[in-house]
Amino acid sequence: MAQPRISAYLPPDIDPTKAALAFGRRALPKLHEELQSPELLTQQRALMALCDLVHDPEKVYEAIALGFLDDLKTLLVHQDQTVRQKTTEVLSVMASHSIGREGLIRRGVVSALTGLLDDPVDICRKNTHQIFDRLAKLPEGAGGVLQAGLISPLVLKLKTELDEIQELILGTLSNCLRVEVSEALAAGAVTVLKEKLSHPSTAIRSKAVWVLLEISSHAEGKIAVCKEEVIPVLLSLLQDTQPEVQVNSTGALMFALVTPQGRSSAMGAEAIPPLLTLVAEETSKARLNAIKTLTLLAELPEGRKTLLDHRDTFQRCVDDPSEAVQRAAEIAITVIDWKP
Repeated sequence: MAQPRISAYLPPDIDPTKAALAFGRRALPKLHEELQSPELLTQQRALMALCDLVHDPEKVYEAIALGFLDDLKTLLVHQDQTVRQKTTEVLSVMASHSIGREGLIRRGVVSALTGLLDDPVDICRKNTHQIFDRLAKLPEGAGGVLQAGLISPLVLKLKTELDEIQELILGTLSNCLRVEVSEALAAGAVTVLKEKLSHPSTAIRSKAVWVLLEISSHAEGKIAVCKEEVIPVLLSLLQDTQPEVQVNSTGALMFALVTPQGRSSAMGAEAIPPLLTLVAEETSKARLNAIKTLTLLAELPEGRKTLLDHRDTFQRCVDDPSEAVQRAAEIAITVIDWKP
């Protein structure tokens, strides 16, 4: 069912044009004073002006140097929803710049944002998750999310949040789980992600598979993916109409099939035919991953026996314009031709 888009419009009684000076000419030191004002309208207008200014990386640098982040952290728990909305928007814009991401990480903004996971205002939650997503792209940011104990709450939020926010959560998890997966596994992440693989949104399906790929890159994650019977669902996505879903699905399969349990599960789910279809499609973006995955299956006697009848499919790939595809095909042929 379609969901409404999260609106960033302000309440009708808030008019940013009534600020004392045009946004672009307001000095940051003056705005710093206004943020600390006891007057609600003064704070609101200062935040709106600041939101305009921090699109400029130099202003972000100056704002951090002036100590804005401590004031913004305080305003995150303000009882006025407009203040919270604009504060999270300012931080989100700052997090779009490298200097801003570094500053937010250093000043402990991740921990300060945890209270907004249950904010009743959709746009506040969306801004919050956008900040997490942007910060997690840095190793230090991903570490900050892990240290703040956010992995389990984020996994649980995938069950209830709006689609727009789910996309952001999946982006955050994909970067954080590259580092460590035990907390996510304990929170039942594989089961939740398995459900998302059938989501009507292409973006959510694709990102859910990407998170599973990161989980499958860890030994304990491979075990969980096999135990929860995710492999048959991943195989069904090889026929997805969206190329990015196919690519991520074959990538996740490739990691999961490193284990004997994974290869056995894939053979039981008849993985070879759909993977061969992708290999035969010269324009398929998933072709390289499909070849590597079939190479893993060729290590099984029954897999090698089946693939011997399709040796020509791999032979054609040896002349592929992509050197990576050529090398993968050559390795696949070597494995298929191997005799005990």
